[in-house]
Amino acid sequence: MSWTRKHLLGLQDLSRDEIQLILDTAEPCKEIFTRPIKKLPTLRGRVMVNLFYEPSTRTRTSFELAGKWMSVDVVNISTNLSSVAKGESLKDTAKTIAALGADFVVIRHYAAGSAKLLAETVQVSVINAGDGAHEHPTQALLDLFTIRDKKGTIEGLHVAIVGDILHSRVARSNIWGLTKMGAKVTVVGPPTLIPPGIEEMGVDVSYDFDEVIPHVDVINMLRIQKERQVAGLFPSLREYSALYGLSRRRLDRAKDDVLVIHPGPTNLGVEITSEVAEDPRASINEQVTNGVAVRMAVLYLLSGGKDIP
Repeated sequence: MSWTRKHLLGLQDLSRDEIQLILDTAEPCKEIFTRPIKKLPTLRGRVMVNLFYEPSTRTRTSFELAGKWMSVDVVNISTNLSSVAKGESLKDTAKTIAALGADFVVIRHYAAGSAKLLAETVQVSVINAGDGAHEHPTQALLDLFTIRDKKGTIEGLHVAIVGDILHSRVARSNIWGLTKMGAKVTVVGPPTLIPPGIEEMGVDVSYDFDEVIPHVDVINMLRIQKERQVAGLFPSLREYSALYGLSRRRLDRAKDDVLVIHPGPTNLGVEITSEVAEDPRASINEQVTNGVAVRMAVLYLLSGGKDIP
């Protein structure tokens, strides 16, 4: 199939074939990592603006590298140093960016729906790099890519998404992507961090990590998002870690070939121990590499590309 969308706002609206196309396109993009010169002329002359209203290291740097390796001119806007700090609205900022000749705008914003609003405001391709607790599509795509790369397939796998489901845009995008690609998904966490009615997204719910862990093929550990939480959702980080943290003891009860992933940054000693993060079954660092390949693929497809040279 060919790509026909102008924007990437979330995985909820993508078909299985569209997700498959992105993953397939990312394969030759990852091969570029092995080249001595990691630069292609593919998107020379295009302009990408990274517009981040929230802190980011992995996503922002990954998009910047993805753009530069495809010869895109990349502009980073720090909102605390821009007119946003003077009260400029998202719409006005977007119109200014469009007037400057941008072809892509990558936006991370604290409000759900911000990427959609941007896409409705300007005639440039908008890529959602995380909007509130709504979606984070490229993170989910790199997770899917990592799972397929390590397991050979996504169809038929049992994936546990563990932790702060309530506040996690990564969890929502992963659920949409995994279920569309044929995986069984179980979300695991304390009742206060599981959204009511999440079963309607096609997942199972468990509050007992120890019961679930022997049966899954992939464990996706989520960061406790302390910056988004209100007080009282669980007694303490110590208790949370005891019940839902991935320790060596818990990992030893998993399948021998289980895959452990984490979107980062990790709260070591809380949702995952340093020992587990460095275990050969964990692909946390490789996820970062895969993130560049996936974002290259997204930029390429949104630009109407046909074949990666």
